[in-house]
Amino acid sequence: MDLFNNNEPHNLLPYDGEVIYYGKVITNELASLYFENLLHNIEWKNDEAVIFGKHIITDRKVAWYADMPFNYTYSGATKKALPWTRELLELKKITEKITGTTFNSCLLNRYHTGNEGMAWHSDNERALDANTGIASLTLGAARKFAFKHKRTREYISLILDHGSLLLMKGPTQKSWLHRLPPTTKIKRPRINLTFRTIIS
Repeated sequence: MDLFNNNEPHNLLPYDGEVIYYGKVITNELASLYFENLLHNIEWKNDEAVIFGKHIITDRKVAWYADMPFNYTYSGATKKALPWTRELLELKKITEKITGTTFNSCLLNRYHTGNEGMAWHSDNERALDANTGIASLTLGAARKFAFKHKRTREYISLILDHGSLLLMKGPTQKSWLHRLPPTTKIKRPRINLTFRTIIS
């Protein structure tokens, strides 16, 4: 089921979780300023993963920032958090005000074109506080984002716009998978900020 943007935030999932899409939360002009700053001033590195014992380096780049130098392990690789930049703190403050949630870390993803995506997965690592959820802020190219229920296989998708915010909370990570499907239609880059809470 494809979902279209609705100005009124509401739960997009029919059961077993909460996904709130707030739509655009900052203007196109401000979102573009932040996008250019993060594109050039974040310490981007190619993401790494260990899959079936094989070490893989992705074209997609990532960066990990937090209140403290937390270690965060996923897909068999561990990252140590960098201290916040001023711009990241500003975006964190905006996100926290809108969602009513406090976060202590942010994993950033940089997709150069639509050819780069993310396979089905859940963000259910033990280091994450499942009660606070994950807030996803999109800057750059608008991309489709999809959910699939782990048991029923029900499928839901929506378009995440430039400057838009989405919050996944409750039992979402336990019950649903999510992905960013690749597409040859998108030629522009996208930066995705996923604000999280690490249990120290």
